[in-house]
Amino acid sequence: MEEKVKIVFKDDDFLVVEKPAGMVTTKEGKDNNTLEDFLKNVYPNDLPRNGIIHRLDKGTSGLVLTARNEKTFINFKKQFKDRTVKKKYFCLVCGEAVFDGSIDWPISRSKYGFGKFGVSVDGKRALTEFKLIKKYIRNNKKYSLLEVNLKTGRTHQIRVHLSHLRWPLVGDKLYGGESNELNRPFLHASYLEINDPITNEKLVFKSDIATDLKDHLKLYEEI
Repeated sequence: MEEKVKIVFKDDDFLVVEKPAGMVTTKEGKDNNTLEDFLKNVYPNDLPRNGIIHRLDKGTSGLVLTARNEKTFINFKKQFKDRTVKKKYFCLVCGEAVFDGSIDWPISRSKYGFGKFGVSVDGKRALTEFKLIKKYIRNNKKYSLLEVNLKTGRTHQIRVHLSHLRWPLVGDKLYGGESNELNRPFLHASYLEINDPITNEKLVFKSDIATDLKDHLKLYEEI
């Protein structure tokens, strides 16, 4: 388990790690192979969820921020609440994205599927910005690689919003995406910007697209 998690940054106050796809972020049941378990084994503390500040879906890879003491934990929670934290993702979607834009649609738990969420007027506000990076073609179908700037942190937000635009993520069967031999959504948390909890200095952390996603992208032809 330790070999799966990469430590991107470490000091006495916090850690930034890369969570691999397939690993649950926090303990929610009997699963003992979570990021929370890893942190308890290697960098234990007495904080809730061993200091994990935010979650990534099980099938999503990339950057996760964790605190190592209560003062830092409170500071980071406030940064997230005040929406000063910047998080960006790379994703490959089915379809041709012909523009950059933003999506401001509320999200709530879906009535039509267990563990599923959807756009709903009764939901909480969710704001997603996206930028087209490259277009691809495979088997006469078009695909788009997007960089997504997540302005809010609703569950499945990127997956729900892009699916609602008829651009479901490749590999995301829950929201209508083609598997294309990929056994998880093509989604990677690539960028994290925070303020240092002690100095308030802006800190930026970046992560390359996960190896399995890079390899999968080689199956497509750039257009």
